[in-house]
Formats: sequence, C-alpha cells, structure tokens
Amino acid sequence: MARTLIECVPNISEGRDEAKIQAIASTVETVDGVKLLDVDPGASTNRTVITFVGEPDQVVEAAFRLIKKAGELIDMSKHKGEHPRMGATDVCPFVPVANATMDDCVKCAHALGERVGKELGIPGYFYENAATSEKRQNLAHCRSGEYEGLDKLSKPEWAPDFGPAEFNDRAKQTGATAIGARDFLVAYNVNLNTTSSRRANAIAFDIREAGRVKREGNPLTGKKVLDETGEPVRIPGSLKAVKGIGWFIEEYGIAQLSLNLTNINITSVHKAFDEASERARERGIRVTGSEIVGLIPKKVLIDAADHYLVKQSRSQGISESEKIKIAVKSLGLDDLAPFDAHSKVIEYMIEDGAEGKRLIDMDLKAFAEETSSESMAPGGGSISAYCGAMGVSLGTMVANLSAHKRGWDDRWEEFSEWAVRGMEFQEQLIAMVDEDTNAFNKIMEAYGMPKNTDADKAARTQAIQDATKYAIEVPLKVARLSYQSMEVMKAMAEIGNPASVTDAGVGALCARTAVIGAVMNVQVNTGDLTDDAYKAKVLAEGAELVASAESLEATIRRRVNEVLSK
Repeated sequence: MARTLIECVPNISEGRDEAKIQAIASTVETVDGVKLLDVDPGASTNRTVITFVGEPDQVVEAAFRLIKKAGELIDMSKHKGEHPRMGATDVCPFVPVANATMDDCVKCAHALGERVGKELGIPGYFYENAATSEKRQNLAHCRSGEYEGLDKLSKPEWAPDFGPAEFNDRAKQTGATAIGARDFLVAYNVNLNTTSSRRANAIAFDIREAGRVKREGNPLTGKKVLDETGEPVRIPGSLKAVKGIGWFIEEYGIAQLSLNLTNINITSVHKAFDEASERARERGIRVTGSEIVGLIPKKVLIDAADHYLVKQSRSQGISESEKIKIAVKSLGLDDLAPFDAHSKVIEYMIEDGAEGKRLIDMDLKAFAEETSSESMAPGGGSISAYCGAMGVSLGTMVANLSAHKRGWDDRWEEFSEWAVRGMEFQEQLIAMVDEDTNAFNKIMEAYGMPKNTDADKAARTQAIQDATKYAIEVPLKVARLSYQSMEVMKAMAEIGNPASVTDAGVGALCARTAVIGAVMNVQVNTGDLTDDAYKAKVLAEGAELVASAESLEATIRRRVNEVLSK
C-alpha cells in the first residue's frame, strides 16, 4: 500500500568532528523504517545538514533521538561558526514527500516539540507552517540574537513554545531548537547553450520572484528608481516561489540558471523549465537540459511527465517507469550526465533499501517458481490479486491503443481518462499481491505466540481472531477492486478500438477469475472466526460480488462476440 513519507532535515551545530557527526547521524537508523539519505558537513560553518525520511511516527522518533544525542555531544557554550545558530540541533524542519500533507508535518513538529521540551528540557520555537504566531513564521526572527542572546527566553514576548522559559544550565549546553514544517525545496539548474554568466543572470532575473531593480533609462546602468521610503523599486519576475541567479560552470563549460524552487506546489520543476526555455529563446539562447541537485519526491517527475503527455495529446494512463523516462527526456535531465532515478528519487531510495524481497519485484519466472514451491505463500489470494492486475492491464492497454488510433485524434482525452482509471486499479491490485501474503504471515505469527498462562492464551486467541479478520479483509478488497475494474474492460469492449476487443474480453475473464478466487479465500478464512455477525456479512458481500462479476463478464463476452461477428 502507498506509504505516507515525510522528510526531516535537522541542522546540527557541528561540522568538523567526524566522530560526533557520525554518532549523531547514526541515531536515525536505530528507528525501524527510517532511511538516512544524506549527511552534509561544512567545516567553515561548523554545521551539518542531515536528511532522513520515513512515516510520520517513525520520523518523529528518529528526530527526537537525534536531538537528544546532539544535546549530549555538542556544547553550545564552546561553539563557533559562520552560520547563524542558536542550538546543538539548530533547526529541525519536517517536509511532506509522498501521500503527506502540510498538516501532517505540522502535527509532527508539534509532537516533537512537546517531547523535546518535556523529556529533554530543551527550549525552542515552532517556525514556518508550524509557527504559533505570525512573527515566528520567520526563522530569522526566532533565531535573532542567536545562542548568545538566549537570555531572551525569560522575557514574556520571547517565551519558548516548548521547554523551560529560562537560560538555565541545560540550555547553556544545548541552546534552543527551532522545529518547523515547510514545503519541499528543489535545487534546480537549467543548462544554457552559452558561456555568458551575465546573460544567464539576466534570464534568472526575468524568472525569479524578486525580479530585478527598476532603473531609469538603461536597465543595466541606469539610476535606480526608489520608492517613497527610499528603497529600490523592483520589477518582479514571472515565477512565484523561485530564487535564482546565473553562473558559469567550468566543469561543464556552460552557463546555467541556478534556481531554488521553494514551493513546488506553486512553481513546479516543469513550469520552471518551460518558463526558462521561453525566456532564453527571447534572448536568443537555447535551453539544452537541466539538472536536479540533491533528492526529489517522485511526484516531481510524475507531474512533469503528465504535463508533457498532455502537451503531446498522449494518454496519461501509462506505467510509472515510462513516465519517469518521459520526464527525464522532456526536462533534459540526462544532458550533462546519466540520470539515475533510483539515486535521486526519495521513494525509490526507500524501496531499494527495504529489507526482504517483495513478490512484485520478482520477474515472472521467479514469481511462478516461488508460487510453486512448498511454501504456503504466495497462495490463491496473491494470485487472485495478480490476476486482477493483469485483467485491468489489458483493459488499460486497449484504452491506450484507442487513444493513439489513427482518425480518433479528437478522442485521446476520453481514452486517456479510461487508461488513468485502469492504472489506478492496477496499482492497487499489485500492492495487494504482497499484502495478501503479509496477511497470511500475520496469522502464522499469531499462532506462534506463547500460551503458557491464561493471559498468554487470551492474548493469543485475540491476536488470531484479529489476524484472521485482516486475512479476510485483504482478499475481500481484491474482489471489490477486481469487480470495479471491469468497468474499464466493459467500456473498451463497447467504445474502444475494435481490433483489440478480444483483449478487453480476456481482461474481463481475468477480473472475473480474480473476484471468484479472492472470495474463495474469504470463505476459507472465515472457518475459525468466532464473530458470527461479521462472518455472515463478509460471506454475503462475497457471494454478491461473485454473482455481479459473472453477470458483467457475460455481458462483456456478448459484446466481444458481436464485434467479432461483424
């Protein structure tokens, strides 16, 4: 199932002592499910940026352990560095990555702050989206006076959001910590077919939100225009939430636009690329490609692919891997060096580092061999889910073929919508292949629980019942999804490319089989269930799903035969 992923980027006030940095960063990986992505120390700033990702509760726990360790190893009373700072863990922002909202990140920030204040005795402030007041949204405001000015903690207007409101002995060692929630920032460079940093800078000024200073006469050398307060008047750039400059990169021998996209929900990577391309063209310069610095959420590339597919009047209902290829080529991410999505996309790094082998990661031969082995899993439930996924994949294929059919150019959006719908079913059903096996394993774990005492026996019995219900809910969901997916095959048999009508028919057969097979698993798993009301409910729903699937499959087959007889 899709995971909710949140990134955390704590900055610690130590950039020179490798042993301390490693000891602090390594605490992150003591939390199961959290992936340490990057440790970036800076000697001159005496500061290290640590990046990790995981699900909300796990990330909060990892951040807590990191802040605790940093508080133990870093003495702020002895700290010197060029970067503004006020604490051993100076800032700790949470960033939404996948299936997460800003509200999720704010909740993480507030939960962490409460623990840091109560359990560690470290004071601090909530900033940006987690702020408790408008002034405190600005990190610079929270950090004003830096560590040396923390006697402000006892002043009413500077009372911390968490932790003691005094610069006590504990705070003298740890300093204060700013905990926040912010949007994902993408460092993005756009490659130009020029070596002129001045011309690159002019394009950056055209684009960036701050724009350029307005001048009288010559826009480069003219006198600055000032407002009534004496401040320079600025001509804003074309894109919001973008910072940028132009520079020359000796390594590549070209000029680039160096852009920081501070809120990709406002200005996406593909929007920045298109705007840069247009502004460069106006100045007689061509964009040759681009590069992403650091890591990105998968959504950045998927959204870019969808954008360019629509511009090409092509179906968006294609596989994720194909979308990644389209995004890479459309943005020219392989212009200067090969682009490896598995080392740049956060979700892929999590998957690649996950323990164990998922069934859906196996090739067809390995999956078949694993199924035929003496192990009881994967069994009929997993195979039913995979059968359902294959069925709707065929329906989706017909939709995509129809979207590209000669003479049907004005109908591509209609078929694209069906293909997208089919891919949604495919994704959910593929996830259920492993989930059914996981459900079976939960039952085995419950049966393996101790039964030495009456309390042990009661806990074991309850665990078996709970695991059994879950092992019923999973195939029941497979049956629901498989039946619902048949709407794609029905539509494609009726309105899709007639040359592919048999593919829609085979897809319907697969989906019907998936429904029947999944319901068989529901039935067998109800055998040891003691909740009679629940048992009756799921069996009734299963029987209804089977009857509906068989009826709909018969309707689709009749339509297939009608087309074949013409």
